[in-house]
Amino acid sequence: MNLALNLLHKRGFLKQCTSLKVLSDLMDREKIVFYAGVDATSSSLHIGHLIPFLAMMHLRQHGHMPIVLIGDSTTKIGDPSGKSEMRKILSSEEISKNALSIKNQLERITKFSSRCFVHNSNWLDNLNYIEFLRDIGIHFSVNRMLSFETYKRRLDVGLSFIEFNYQLLQSYDYYMLNKLKNCRLQIGGDDQWGNIISGVDLIRRKFGTEAFGLTFPLITRSDGKKMGKSEKGAVYLDSSLYSIYDFYQYFRNTSDSDVKTFLYLFTFLEEDEIELISNFKGNSLNKAKEILAFEITKIVHGEAEALKVQEASFAAFRGSGDRSNIPFFKFSFSSLEEEVLLINLMLDSKIVPSKSEGRRLINSGGVYINGKRVEDQNHCLTREDFNNNEIELRVGKKNFLRIVL
Repeated sequence: MNLALNLLHKRGFLKQCTSLKVLSDLMDREKIVFYAGVDATSSSLHIGHLIPFLAMMHLRQHGHMPIVLIGDSTTKIGDPSGKSEMRKILSSEEISKNALSIKNQLERITKFSSRCFVHNSNWLDNLNYIEFLRDIGIHFSVNRMLSFETYKRRLDVGLSFIEFNYQLLQSYDYYMLNKLKNCRLQIGGDDQWGNIISGVDLIRRKFGTEAFGLTFPLITRSDGKKMGKSEKGAVYLDSSLYSIYDFYQYFRNTSDSDVKTFLYLFTFLEEDEIELISNFKGNSLNKAKEILAFEITKIVHGEAEALKVQEASFAAFRGSGDRSNIPFFKFSFSSLEEEVLLINLMLDSKIVPSKSEGRRLINSGGVYINGKRVEDQNHCLTREDFNNNEIELRVGKKNFLRIVL
């Protein structure tokens, strides 16, 4: 197998591929142009979106030429893949803003130059619909489209006509990139398989040439939960939506059984190092989790920020290191207050989602102030509790928060 493809296979990226042997031989002979696309449905990607772009970085290191397609036009339609209901329709202004934000985010993470980024509005926004149906739609079989798992699942709950068009538009993206930039390979998550092979088929029908598709497994944790979801919601790559400290802690708290898999997928460490540290046992495995958390935080947020949150984590859990990057909540007593109910402060700071959950945690012995367990659900804090104008609130084993006056 081609060296780059073999690397992806060994690191756990490969799920399905069209004509793997032919693609491998092609990549042995020449450096190819390949692409992955992302729609502008939000101002930030989350960790679940990152797998194709990490794979792109590996392929780029082997000399292959990446294209990141920002789907500002297809965002207006909505991809039904993996969705149980129709995507929210965004305004053109929101989409443009999101597209720029995602482009900047991926430029920073991948270190790809601006010329690697393309917007599909370049060819879709002014498309003549009748000509599109005559030239492109004629090559698509409705029966075949309905055989794909994406559409079969949605038929039970309802599939809009506008979403049904999405596969044609994504296929057309691949067709245009093949035509304009000689792009030979599309990569993406395995929920995109139907869309990808439809694009491969369209290129074959229009040009009589072979293009390729390659998908990656949709990552789930060993507990069966979808990768990129946390108690605080989606693990966004934007620090204003999900703090860098929490991002680090999300990976630091990886389950033992997921450490090796995630080291291969979410870091660029060499195989021999991953094999060594992932075979640590007992408490020593925590060192592997710290390495995982540091490496992926460095990729997404930069080495300087990764070092800061690593120090903060050491301060919170080991009692050593810089505490300043532990998340904090600013609080002030009103002029009439002599004390404040802890349960209210926990809710205001969002360390618990509800008062009932806060009471449950206190009653179960899971809430600590400055290292001392809180026994009473009606516990109150006064100004005297704030040493150097702050206290440390811990909920459970892993959630630390500085309450700062």
